[in-house]
Amino acid sequence: MTPAIQARGLVKNFGATRALDGVDLTAPPGTVLGVLGPNGAGKTTAVRILTTLLAPDAGEARVGGFDVVGQAAAVRRRIGLTGQYAAVDDKLTGRENLVLIGRLLGLSRAASRQRAGELLGQFALTEAAHRAAQTYSGGMRRRLDLAASLVGRPAILFLDEPTTGLDPRARLQLWALIRQLVAEGTTVLLTTQYLDEADQLADDLVVIDAGRVIATGTPAALKARVGDRALVVRVRDPADIDRLRPIVADLVGVEPQRDGDRLTTPVADPGVLVELVRRLDAAAIPVTDLALRQPSLDDVFLALTGRHAAPLDQASA
Repeated sequence: MTPAIQARGLVKNFGATRALDGVDLTAPPGTVLGVLGPNGAGKTTAVRILTTLLAPDAGEARVGGFDVVGQAAAVRRRIGLTGQYAAVDDKLTGRENLVLIGRLLGLSRAASRQRAGELLGQFALTEAAHRAAQTYSGGMRRRLDLAASLVGRPAILFLDEPTTGLDPRARLQLWALIRQLVAEGTTVLLTTQYLDEADQLADDLVVIDAGRVIATGTPAALKARVGDRALVVRVRDPADIDRLRPIVADLVGVEPQRDGDRLTTPVADPGVLVELVRRLDAAAIPVTDLALRQPSLDDVFLALTGRHAAPLDQASA
């Protein structure tokens, strides 16, 4: 089966900065490929190359079976793109935005109106169709932006951090819409720095850091690399971290990763928690959080790079 998206050795430089340094990725048809990484990792640069907005300095990529450089027009006819920020016209109504895009894509006036009506209904925007986009909430604007990228019925959809800035309810609504599109056969490449989002939506993941792929696999496979469980200890006084670190390392046999006032480490034996409580009491180290939990994709990134994939308030949003 020909991949819907395939890139090999993508390199892109901006002056002295190498934004992409040999990125490979593949997405089979009808799946979600999650591209995970922090701000500045190179995710958006990769999307811009795959959607023909940038030319790579080296490497090659094919989308829908077509080369993104030599057959750019054919690629554009088969894709939709929702960027990090809403691209709709604030002064136009929701319906006018969608009709305008239909006309730009070559649809007749009647076909554009019909497609706009279908998408407004699908994205629960019919009641707001007559209102200017500038009056929409953040969640409504993102839904309208996603609808706009689907006017041409693309087989392949690129979503570049589509839920950034949305409240939890709006994020869940957008997740449901993405799942529906995939169920109907759309291939999706989703970039995100939200770890729960990648875990919920992606069939496969590519983890990028500083322009390089540092891990690939399913969410379950990547989490399995960390271990069965993750031990999390947060101290009341950050000055106690240096005393806590050797205690945890001695118990689990692995040097824990530090993030501020928190230590995280994989563990195989849940009984370590009881022994750790005893040692914390003996050492008089007060803690504000002590738990064993299933490993998250955040733990994967921490294990791979020594730091979190996103600030803690974003990763848990």
